[in-house]
Amino acid sequence: MSAATDAPTGPLAPRPRGGITQSVTDSLVVAKRNLIRMTRIPEVVLFGLIQPIMFVVLFSYVFGGSLSVGGTTSPTVYRNFLMAGIFAQTVTFATAGAGAGIADDMHKGLVDRFRSLPMARGAVLTGRTLADLVQTALTVVVLAVVAVLVGWRIHNGVPKMFAAFGLLLLLGYAFSWIGALIGLTVRTPEAATSGGLIWLFPVTFISNAFVDSSQMASWLQPIADWNPFSATVQACRELFGNPGVSSSGAWPMQHPVWASLIWSVVIILVFRTLAVRKYRRAAG
Repeated sequence: MSAATDAPTGPLAPRPRGGITQSVTDSLVVAKRNLIRMTRIPEVVLFGLIQPIMFVVLFSYVFGGSLSVGGTTSPTVYRNFLMAGIFAQTVTFATAGAGAGIADDMHKGLVDRFRSLPMARGAVLTGRTLADLVQTALTVVVLAVVAVLVGWRIHNGVPKMFAAFGLLLLLGYAFSWIGALIGLTVRTPEAATSGGLIWLFPVTFISNAFVDSSQMASWLQPIADWNPFSATVQACRELFGNPGVSSSGAWPMQHPVWASLIWSVVIILVFRTLAVRKYRRAAG
């Protein structure tokens, strides 16, 4: 029997996968691998939950009643004003962990093992960031429960609430690509963690997360108003129906939902491109 006769034909013949199909499939496989690994290290998830819960409790009861929101110093008003900022801070601070995880994989030689497999190069990073996004989403769910317990409420309905959480997760995913680039650039996980936090503190605190930007120094106000983090916080406040409508004339504060979407997409496009390029050089 000839070789041509022995070869599978018709529906039994394997179909070659396209570049996009292979990249998506490989990314999901890597994401599953990272999620399984996370379940085997539950303390990582636990510690990731403790920090935002501490911020909620401390800011609510320490600063509540001393900071003015909309002309009132009511602790209840401040808690509702605060929660959008805490949610956004939580999804962005997860960036440091993402960068450390990628740096750890690089340090342990996991890149060399993936390089030997017939898989899309960018799938390693995409899968990692998707797994981190799932972990961040679980953290946000727990944080929302704690927020309700301390008095946070939504006033614009469930659909807008889910839209707000969608913007938060999109911002977290965008920032995770910055963390990925940092993780690929430094040599150790410790350096990735430190490098990931250094830039996060000014981004989160020079914003409208904890105080209205109108209460800042005049030279800081434009920085806070055009901060991508501030746009997402303001968008969430509008969608949640929480207090804190900005009086700023800056475009991101007047159109925060669109500004949040645009900022997040631009960050993903820029930093994913840079991170994948960096990864290919490291694996090349």
